Parts: sequence; C-alpha cells; structure tokens
Amino acid sequence: MKKILIYLLISSFFFQGCVPARKFEEISEKQEVCAGELKTLKTLKTELQTENTELESINQQLKELTSRLIKDTTILGKSLRMKEKQYDKIDLLNKRIQDQLEMLQKGQSIEKQRLMADLEKRKSDLLILEDQQRAFEIELNNKKQQLEDMSIELQKREQRVNELEEIIANKDAMVRALKEKVANALLGFRDKGLSVIEKDGKVYISMDAKLLFASGSTKVDSEGIKALKELAKVLEDQKDLEILVEGHTDTDKMRSNSHPVDNWELSVLRATSVVKIMLENSKMDPTTVSASGRSQFIPIDIENKAKNRRIEVVLIPKLDELFEIINN
Repeated sequence: MKKILIYLLISSFFFQGCVPARKFEEISEKQEVCAGELKTLKTLKTELQTENTELESINQQLKELTSRLIKDTTILGKSLRMKEKQYDKIDLLNKRIQDQLEMLQKGQSIEKQRLMADLEKRKSDLLILEDQQRAFEIELNNKKQQLEDMSIELQKREQRVNELEEIIANKDAMVRALKEKVANALLGFRDKGLSVIEKDGKVYISMDAKLLFASGSTKVDSEGIKALKELAKVLEDQKDLEILVEGHTDTDKMRSNSHPVDNWELSVLRATSVVKIMLENSKMDPTTVSASGRSQFIPIDIENKAKNRRIEVVLIPKLDELFEIINN
C-alpha cells in the first residue's frame, strides 16, 4: 500500500508540477534517515547508560583492589623489616663466631670443628634469609607496579566517565538554553496554538495547523509566515543542530480529486512549505534541515483532532563529539 501511495505521489508531482519527483524521493529518504537516527540516538542513550553503569562498577572494583594491594604492600613491608632485623642479628652472630674462631685457632681444634660446623650452618641460614629477602623485595616491587598500573587505569576510566558526563551536561545545557531562546522569540504566538517543550534531549516546537494553514491547504498564511520567520532567525546561527520539520494530520479522509489527495501528501507538502519559508527568510544551512510527513499516525490527543493537525519542528543536537569519545 505504501509503495502505491509513493507511486501516486511521484506521478502526481510529475504531471501537476507541485513538487519534483526527485525532491519527494529525497524527502522520503531523509524521513527514513531521521527515523534511523532517532532509533540510533535512543540505542546510544541506552548504551551510554549501560556503559556508565559498567564503568562505575569497574571503578568500584578497582578501588577495592587498590585497597587490597595497599594492605598487602603494608604487610610485605613489615615482613621485610623483620627479615632485615633477623639479618642484622645473624650478621652480629657471625662476627662473634669469627672472633671465637680466631681464639680456637690457638689450639682448641675440637671446639673449632664444632664452631666451624655451626658457622657453616649460620652461613647457610643467612643465604636462605637473603634469598627470602630478595624474593620479598621482588614481590613487593611487583605489587607496587600492579598498584601503579591499576591507579593509571582507574584515572583513565574516571577521565573518560568525566568527559562523557561533561559532554552530556553541556548538550543538556545547550538544549535548555535553546528551548528558552526559542520560547522567548515565539512568545507572542503562545496563545495562538504554539508550544515549545524539551523532551529526550531535543526541543519540540509544535504549531497548530490553524496557525499556519487554511483547512486542507498547503500554503502558509501571513500569520504563520511571521511565526516561521521569527523561528528561522533564532535557528540560523545554530551550527550544532539537525532540524526536522514534521507534518501531522488528523484521521479525517481527504475529499479531493486534486492535490493533496490524502493525509500523507498533505502532511508532506505542509512540512515542505514550512521548510521553504524558513530557508528563504534566513541564513539557515539547508543541509541541516529536512521535512517529513507523518500523516495521521502519531496523534497527541485521540479525543481532540485539532491538536493532532500540527507542524512539529524538532531540534536535534549533533552528537559527533560524544560518538568520537565512545569510539576511541
């Protein structure tokens, strides 16, 4: 059914000259891209939350491991100091034995042999203690190196988390500031069916169809043009935004043999008309703006058809910097 509608739209554009077929294809492609980007952003948000949770868990594990390493290092240090004291005692005993040996050399051969055996044993014990001391020193150095490596890794992870949090906070602050700027610029149209809200990290500017169009028409009237010019002036200096203009209709069927022939076509043509007026009356970058028709399928109030007939301008912050950090 969707392919038939698209074919009819392309045919009607070709024969009636309302919108070139290629332009309509580009609009449809942009709609699909925007939908994909929206899905990607939602997936990204979930992935960021998951990654943030994992990083916090790893951060806690690293802190606990650091604490254990510090404790092990303290124990090894105490053990090393005890071995050093034993080494000093053995060294002193060795000196005494050497003195005794000198005395035995004067004639006490039996005692000399006993003392020599005792001396050899002491030397053997001393060598064992020296080996143990070197092993403790090696283990202590390894623990210190592990502690340093863990500390560096912890710092890197904390830095990455901080960078992500800072970027997200900056984006949120930018969105809030943009929402206030847009709301203040369009303050005079608040009681004429215009609202500005912030949701899911984006700014939604909703304009009732009656503010912009006559019933069934795709031509923006003078009051609507005035509102769109004000909005375009605010957005023309915004360089880090993707701007999506969506047309929405109610569920009433079109009763016309001429264009627009159905709600799909009506929503697309109205969104396209809004985009053209904004671009013609500002310095907005056309590559950041796209139009799409959503027909009747995303209502905001099933009981109130008038609310569903609307144009929504969605301001989507670019997340290139965030993607760059995540991919590195």
